[in-house]
Amino acid sequence: MEPRDLQLPGYVPVSLSQSTILTVYGLSSLLVVSLVWFLSGRSRNISKLDRLLMCWWAFTGLTHLILEGYFAFSPEFYKDKTGFYLAEVWKEYSKGDSRYAGRDSAIVAVEGMTSVLEGPPCLLAVYAIAKGKGCSYILQFAISLGQLYGTFVYFITAYLEGDNFSASPFYYYAYYVLANSFWLLIPSLIAIRCWKKISSAVQSQSQKKNKIR
Repeated sequence: MEPRDLQLPGYVPVSLSQSTILTVYGLSSLLVVSLVWFLSGRSRNISKLDRLLMCWWAFTGLTHLILEGYFAFSPEFYKDKTGFYLAEVWKEYSKGDSRYAGRDSAIVAVEGMTSVLEGPPCLLAVYAIAKGKGCSYILQFAISLGQLYGTFVYFITAYLEGDNFSASPFYYYAYYVLANSFWLLIPSLIAIRCWKKISSAVQSQSQKKNKIR
């Protein structure tokens, strides 16, 4: 359904300004990333790349759990009159994709599964990398595939339904395209890296077995 045709009885317009919403989100994200970067730097055994990955997994994990979790389990967020920040975030984002305010079933399902099935594993990935666990590459690979799947479903369902859910071209490209593109690019890069690491480990193990024989 197009934004101009969307009927939402009881809808309360967003009360916080766009700059306030984005500033709070940006500063909160920066705080999380900075904290993880600082704490991971106390260990000399963690490479800079792994520290960056820890920052990513902490950021995306909390995004899945808090932001997407709130959306999935708050069906009437658009009626909020208190100016609650998380409700304001989704009212603002709905300008780029009205399916959120309209509680599109595909969107609710994807966001709900992402929050529950990917949020906790993302934080587990932070721990696995920090402790040098052997399962970290498999875990990161699995989560990245899940993120890619969810993002592709998100874009494909919009395309199949006409891809006309934004209030203006600005919101379409800023919110719908740009904001979500990170969950295509970064998981793809991580998945490729993990696949190479896993393949190398399997090949090395196979060579060791052949030498023993």
